[in-house]
Amino acid sequence: MIGAFVPEGMPISGEVFLSVEGMEAIRLTDFESLDQDSAAKMMEVSRQTYGRILSEARSIVAGALVTGKALRIKGGMYEFRGQRRRRCRRRGGR
Repeated sequence: MIGAFVPEGMPISGEVFLSVEGMEAIRLTDFESLDQDSAAKMMEVSRQTYGRILSEARSIVAGALVTGKALRIKGGMYEFRGQRRRRCRRRGGR
């Protein structure tokens, strides 16, 4: 499977999707060790929204690890700094 994190040495039992925002929240808090207030400001969302994004992202990653599912990162609402284009993919194909 290209473009996904997949378990090695066990059959893939499906796939789960992590939004770009979820990946960024994990990166900021768990990799960069930022507190949630600082990370929320960097992502330009409220502290409560950031906490929800982070909680959902951690749950998705944990589920993929425990159940042997491929983890794909895609979709979400985000904007690259210095660019005007906005990428959007909403759940349910909307």
